[in-house]
Amino acid sequence: MRRFFRASGGKFVRIAAYNICMKKLSAKHRILLACGAVAAALAFTVGMCVYALARTASGISRMTIVIDAGHGGIDGGVVGRKTGTKESDINLSVSRLLQTEFEEAGFLVVQTRPTEAGLYGAATAGYKKRDMQRRAEIIHENAPAAVISVHQNFFPVSSRRGAQVFFRETNELSHTLACSIQTALNEMPECVERSEALKGDYYMLNCNDYPSVIVECGFLSNAADEALLVTREYQKRLAEVICRGTIAFLAAGATGD
Repeated sequence: MRRFFRASGGKFVRIAAYNICMKKLSAKHRILLACGAVAAALAFTVGMCVYALARTASGISRMTIVIDAGHGGIDGGVVGRKTGTKESDINLSVSRLLQTEFEEAGFLVVQTRPTEAGLYGAATAGYKKRDMQRRAEIIHENAPAAVISVHQNFFPVSSRRGAQVFFRETNELSHTLACSIQTALNEMPECVERSEALKGDYYMLNCNDYPSVIVECGFLSNAADEALLVTREYQKRLAEVICRGTIAFLAAGATGD
């Protein structure tokens, strides 16, 4: 990073003090700084978990999170270009890992689609509508603090990549939740293309008034994203980060920040 100031003659003079200082830092110091950053992130996550558990210990009813694994059954969603992996399978895997993260933090979790099957009953005409309506019913039955619908993206241009979070434009809480999760996703080391939370006109966002988002974890049309998304290690990291972003949103709402 280079800094500038305006000299008396009106010209800009370059200040390289920052670069000089950084060069003087030993490798040991740089490692300590990096470890400090990791420790700070860990402390934040632990603090958020303590917040959720404290609510339970104090007798306050535990918050419910509804996790929606998109697609399922005969509706496999999009397919990875390289591996042929179905979106529905990745969605379910990430959703299960996400459930573990929230439950360990003290939340109640309800899955709309806990298995590989869809929610439509018989695979007859109108199955997609029945499937979506059942998901909406589950949301309303549980009055959740947040709804997270997990999906994978696809785009004709294979260079497009990265996680994107969608919210309903007219729901301010959904917007805030989406921004919190998107910020957490943007901070992942694998994030090479940062995004802003995006407005979306989708059934899962429009069918309820609870804070609801759709998390498109990455693009199965992009080779680099696909290579990450099919691994359990990366799926677990996604779950951790999505959970962290959600808890940050809930904690801020509870404290009025």
